[in-house]
Amino acid sequence: MNTDITASAKPEYPVIDRNPPFTKVVGNFNFLDYCRFATITGVSVTVGYLSGIKPGIKGPSMVTGGLIGLMGGFMYAYQNSAGRLMGFFPNECEVAQYQKHGFNK
Repeated sequence: MNTDITASAKPEYPVIDRNPPFTKVVGNFNFLDYCRFATITGVSVTVGYLSGIKPGIKGPSMVTGGLIGLMGGFMYAYQNSAGRLMGFFPNECEVAQYQKHGFNK
């Protein structure tokens, strides 16, 4: 059984790294990834606070919502960054950057 995700779909954009390591993906986060990360986290904190019906549960509900949003926001930013490196999402800026500094696979 082949578990390589790139075996099931062909990338539409230039491939920078077919199987990027964690540090490379996180280092490739751009400003929009950080904005999405922060927005998802902030919305989750707010939803967690508002979903706490009883007064004594608003704080724990807000923290739980924030942690869920933090993890979800990170996973969304990670998915976008990895997709750009693997050529599944538009990656003009990354291609220019890695051509300028050389490909580090």
